[in-house]
Amino acid sequence: MSAKNTLTQAPPYPVEKAIKRLGANLRTARLRRNLTIKDVAQKIGTGPRAVSDAEQGKITTAVAVYTALLWVYDLLEPMEELADPAADDEGLAMTWWRERASTEKSKELDSDF
Repeated sequence: MSAKNTLTQAPPYPVEKAIKRLGANLRTARLRRNLTIKDVAQKIGTGPRAVSDAEQGKITTAVAVYTALLWVYDLLEPMEELADPAADDEGLAMTWWRERASTEKSKELDSDF
């Protein structure tokens, strides 16, 4: 018996909301370009169902499908900036504090006479 994947069964609300919004945005992008689901599926090398699922914001749709759709609509550039380590203020602050603490410990253990 396989374990239930609670992420796909009951994702956190902000996650579900973001993916549904992304799907709706992708649908709008397709319609504005006057493309059919079949046209887009063919361009990214998948079936129409995958495109339809992405546009519905289905949580189980592969990230590759969402990414390929962004690419087809020439909207991929902002995705390249997602989770950019240089823009991760919290992560940078934590690294700074760890490095500072490490430096202070090494000063305490200095055996210079």
